[in-house]
Amino acid sequence: MAAPRAIRIPRVTPAAPGAPPPPPEPRVPEPPPDRSVPPVDRRRNQAAIERAYRLAAIYLGALLVLYVGFVLFDRASPGGMSTAAETGVTYFTAITAVVGAVGAVVALSPAPRSVEVRADGLVVTEWIGRHRTFPPLGELRVSVVRRYPRSFLSSRPVEMLELGTRAGGRRTYQFEEGLLPTPEPEWASRLR
Repeated sequence: MAAPRAIRIPRVTPAAPGAPPPPPEPRVPEPPPDRSVPPVDRRRNQAAIERAYRLAAIYLGALLVLYVGFVLFDRASPGGMSTAAETGVTYFTAITAVVGAVGAVVALSPAPRSVEVRADGLVVTEWIGRHRTFPPLGELRVSVVRRYPRSFLSSRPVEMLELGTRAGGRRTYQFEEGLLPTPEPEWASRLR
């Protein structure tokens, strides 16, 4: 068993009688919030990303099934036991890899990761991580190109939107429904 240790208790020295109490420590005021930076409303594009990944997976799966089928057919045909270079399987494999990579990029590129709605503009973070800046929502022409209902591809509906600027530039993206305000289609007002 260890020997008990002495504990020191700090003591406050009493002020001399008639001496004024020590002044309180001055408080540093908090700086006012910076109003020059506009508030940012960052929204994730979860349903469209989900849809893009699943479409890419279906595409690559179908391409893999076709590739395996063709390779098996090549091996079963007369002369199929030759080397892969002699039968052309090496070239076929390279072409399949290129077609798969290009197809996956095409499936993934229209679905941005997120969008930031700011007072001074709209910033879209594309799938590859590039930030593309647009004018504020009030100055953008947003039109619905196509609507995709909720399905096994995405848990919520997805819209393909075209963002147009006054300068004439246009970009088409897939966004989760309701992520950006969209105008009502003309035909919807006629149904009422």
